[in-house]
Amino acid sequence: MKNYTRLDILKSAKDNDVRYVRLQFTDMLGTVKNVEIPVTNLERALSNEIMFDGSSIQGFVRIDEADMYLYPDLSTWLILEWEDLKVGKVARLICDVYTTKHTPYEGDPRYILKRNLLALRDLGYDKFNVGVEPEFFLFKLDAHGKPTMEFSDHGGYFDLAPIDGSEDVRRDIVLELEKMGFDMEVSHHEVAFGQHEINFHFDNALEACDNIQTFKVLVKNVARRHGFHATFMPKPIQGINGSGMHSNLSISDKEGNNLFYDPNTENQLSQTALRFIAGVMKHAQEFALLSNPTVNSYKRLVPGYEAPCYISWSDANRSTMIRIPAARGKSTRIEVRSVDPSANPYLAMSGILAAGLDGIRNELDGISPVKKNLFKMSDVERKRLGIKNLPESLHEAIEFFSASSMMKEIIGEELFTKLIEAKQREWDEYKMKVTQWELDKYLPII
Repeated sequence: MKNYTRLDILKSAKDNDVRYVRLQFTDMLGTVKNVEIPVTNLERALSNEIMFDGSSIQGFVRIDEADMYLYPDLSTWLILEWEDLKVGKVARLICDVYTTKHTPYEGDPRYILKRNLLALRDLGYDKFNVGVEPEFFLFKLDAHGKPTMEFSDHGGYFDLAPIDGSEDVRRDIVLELEKMGFDMEVSHHEVAFGQHEINFHFDNALEACDNIQTFKVLVKNVARRHGFHATFMPKPIQGINGSGMHSNLSISDKEGNNLFYDPNTENQLSQTALRFIAGVMKHAQEFALLSNPTVNSYKRLVPGYEAPCYISWSDANRSTMIRIPAARGKSTRIEVRSVDPSANPYLAMSGILAAGLDGIRNELDGISPVKKNLFKMSDVERKRLGIKNLPESLHEAIEFFSASSMMKEIIGEELFTKLIEAKQREWDEYKMKVTQWELDKYLPII
């Protein structure tokens, strides 16, 4: 995190000819929102004086308590190099949402993650490290600028141009991210046509989630510049791989030691790591609504497309929900493979962290890793091993989430209720739709 002061930001704005500033925050469903101000109002923003109507934002307050304040996090000051103004530049500040009493709004997803990170420190730990691998599809735009379902290219995993016709788009995205200070790792074509992955270096959870939100906005803007529509929808096309957001996680102490690493065990995983894994597995069905929040999310979590369906872990097996990458020492981590990029990152990481800390706090017994390919095992074999399924639909995820006292506690009663209501409406709307599949299947024969 950058330790910017008010004076640093004002000087940066002047030196870089910033004309507008976007004050950004995230709503309940993970959508980035913003209020744009002219730079002449920047000092007011830095004094926490900018207000907005919270009643118009998904999951925020009622109409009779609409006024809310934006408190910029100074460490998030960033000049948006991709914004193409003829004169001057645009910058942004990520904000926390406050009430008219100047107290944090308890339904603000960013505040919820901050609160859960305090629980980590209460246990004597320092950082929850998060590194994600977001995947996305690129589709061509039509003459009117509307997305089509025509792939940007017909490349496959790790392909090169000219088969990978979107190489320039990925490269431009990486270059823009580097301009803004992102520490980039790799970018490559994924398995499906038009599918891509770009990874940046892990960070503490709050900054990592801020970066995910910035990444999504940038990817969409750069893609449009190239005549494509970028989507983080988990499963836009039937019959091919969907898009995940594998989340690499670890905990460190104040000295920077990775507490998931123990060189003296067989697999070099510490007891802390094994208990964290046990907690994540115990509560995986409960936090699925946070890590996989849409109807479409559960079209991805099916056998045959490299996405996990079963709650299990392994040190190498990619059919499990949790995998342990081979790197050890400071790079020791667990990879939660069920998360998808439609998730609100602040809520998803809050759910996973709380689940893992519950495993540590209650000293849950480590569960044996699964070595076999789960997709080739029968239901009877999996049940014999005590392996449970992830929810198979948004409806199931809502039921598990609604029954979870832990989920209610970690995101707060207000957002807990609002999220259930919003997702139940989504499910009710979906289940009333007559799909093309039903027409093709039943119309000719019934």
